[in-house]
Amino acid sequence: MALLRSGWLWRQTSVLKRWKLNWCDLWVDGSLCFYKSDNRRELEQRINLKMACIDVRSGLECGGVAPPESNPRENLIVVYLRQDSTLNLCANSEDESLAWKLTLLDTRRNPLFTYDPYDDFYQAVPLNSYHTVYMTPGAGPGTHQLIVQRDPFDGVAESVALGLLAGMAAGTAMRSFLWMPFFFC
Repeated sequence: MALLRSGWLWRQTSVLKRWKLNWCDLWVDGSLCFYKSDNRRELEQRINLKMACIDVRSGLECGGVAPPESNPRENLIVVYLRQDSTLNLCANSEDESLAWKLTLLDTRRNPLFTYDPYDDFYQAVPLNSYHTVYMTPGAGPGTHQLIVQRDPFDGVAESVALGLLAGMAAGTAMRSFLWMPFFFC
């Protein structure tokens, strides 16, 4: 798995709204991982940007967020996530903030690429392809986590067809009961 960007970022906690310094890794599969230190031993949080990210804003676009002490507003990065939640980050410089923003936006939009070493070929895997195995970085160094996506509508067609067949049988039975009084006249 390829590492797109890593470095120190300030992250605002969700409950107490305090700023804490974390080592951040952004992987090609869209995983944004936060660690306590740069040795990557203690994973604090992982966010899958391909599934959860809606928008990313930086600098003066981040209204209503106060940066940590001794950092200007231009260093802020706000990642808007699903379920009306946000992830507030702050870089050490305005250039670094802009670089993180562009990388986060590219990661959110770009497809995942898999590498076939036998053919020496990279193949794009669309985000919502099902029955696909994704490999993400694990909690410790040298560990990985496999994610298998299944089709949420797998088996829906069979149940719809069975329901239609049951409805047709019930309709036929009801129709025969309606004509029965005319047969005895």
